[in-house]
Amino acid sequence: MKYPQNIEDMIGDFTFLDDWEDRYMHVIEMGKSLEGLTDDEHNTANKVNGCVSQVWLVTSQTENPVKLKYRGDSDAHIVKGLVAIAIEIFSGRTPQDIIAINAVEILNRLGLSEHLSVQRSNGLSAMIHRIQTEARTHI
Repeated sequence: MKYPQNIEDMIGDFTFLDDWEDRYMHVIEMGKSLEGLTDDEHNTANKVNGCVSQVWLVTSQTENPVKLKYRGDSDAHIVKGLVAIAIEIFSGRTPQDIIAINAVEILNRLGLSEHLSVQRSNGLSAMIHRIQTEARTHI
């Protein structure tokens, strides 16, 4: 399946990384590039349930057409990188596009699925579920 260019570019970046350690470091670097959240945004309403680490997602939207934009943070470096990947996949898209994205397939193409611990996989699934559930409320 062909994805939007930014996702294809991200998949291409990961394809050039030969081993898990390089991919792991790339995930951490992606997390470092996230725009920070304010202290006020680190609140219960923005917290993602189901993550072992602390994860927060903040959503904003544009009009005509409605597109959802995400910002996020975590207290763990690798998880912050996973937040960055989720944001790269979903942010700036219409609710319909967000719902239609097969994030599991993308994560498989990134070569991350088989290397994440159960807790991190569950946390990433919780982030994806929250983003796609919230997108359904904007249709």
